[in-house]
Amino acid sequence: MSLKAVLFDFNGVIIKDGSIHIQLIDDILVQENLQPQRVQERQAFLGIGSRAYLQNLLKSRGRVVTEAYMMQLLTRKAQAYVLEFEKLEKLPLYSGIEDVIFQIRSRHLKMALVSDALSPEIEMVLTSAKLAEYFSVIVSGDDISSNKPNPEGYLLAVDRLNQVYPELDIQANECLVIEHTPMGIQAAKRAQMQVVGVANTYPFHMLQRQANWTIDYLIDLDLQRVQEVFAEKDVKSIVPEC
Repeated sequence: MSLKAVLFDFNGVIIKDGSIHIQLIDDILVQENLQPQRVQERQAFLGIGSRAYLQNLLKSRGRVVTEAYMMQLLTRKAQAYVLEFEKLEKLPLYSGIEDVIFQIRSRHLKMALVSDALSPEIEMVLTSAKLAEYFSVIVSGDDISSNKPNPEGYLLAVDRLNQVYPELDIQANECLVIEHTPMGIQAAKRAQMQVVGVANTYPFHMLQRQANWTIDYLIDLDLQRVQEVFAEKDVKSIVPEC
C-alpha cells in the first residue's frame, strides 16, 4: 500500500479562527433575540463544527430548526466571517502549514480539504493565504449533509480526487488525514483512513489515544516516516510514533 493523498481539516488545522467563530455565533444569537453562549457552551464548540454547534444552541433555546433556517443563518455567518477577515492585517494561519504543503508537493502527493465551513469562508482564506492552487479538491459544508464524526466528507473527497486523477485510483486507506479534534479523527477512521492528530486545540495525550500519529505542531510532521509506514504490508499492525 502507498500513500497517495493528504486530506486536511480547515478550521483548527490551517486557520486559527475559533475566537472569531464564537463571536459571530454570539452575534447571530443576539440578532435572533436569543441569549449569547454560556461558558460551557463555548468550550463545547471546540469539539464540533459550526453547523452542529449552532443547531444545538438553537434547540436548547427552544427554536425549531429547519434546514432552510439553518442555511440562512450559516450563510449570514459566512458573510460576516469574510468581512471580519478583511479587517485583519495578517491571517492567523497555523505555523508550519507552508512546510507541510512543501513536503507533500515534493513527494508528488495530492491534497484535498474537508470541512463543514461554507465555501466562501474557505475560499477567502485560501486565496488570501495564496494556498488555493494546492488543493485540487475542496469539500465544504455546502457539499455534505452530516457532520463529523460521520465520514461523509472524507469519503466524498476520495470520490472527487478520483474524478480529478482517475489514473491514480485512490482508495480511502491510501489517504492520510490531518485533524485536530477527536470527532474529526473518528470521522477519518470511519472512512478507513490513517490520521495525524495535531494538538492545536486538544491536549496531545487526548489525541494520541485515537490518532495513528500525534504531533504538537504541524512543523513536527515527518512525512517520510509516514510514507514508510504506508509502505508496510499491514499498516494496521503498526502503531507508529512521531
